[in-house]
Amino acid sequence: MTTVGIFEAKNRLSELIDRAARGEVIVITRRGEQVARLLPPETPDAARSAQTLAERIRLSRTRATLGEGVSLRELINEGRR
Repeated sequence: MTTVGIFEAKNRLSELIDRAARGEVIVITRRGEQVARLLPPETPDAARSAQTLAERIRLSRTRATLGEGVSLRELINEGRR
């Protein structure tokens, strides 16, 4: 992890972006306080697995049912007894 001041980051932004693209984490500071981070891009596998997980969640929600002839109101009332 490399730390640079905001003025230096502004002057060397292209170089810092290239370094982040190669996998380095760059922390940008203002008066010694962290204000931003340049992170490497996500790997295609991570993005793909996130998309797969989201799709699985969507599919599971569409298949969920309460049962034949059962309403949500009936289940709520039954739980209050």
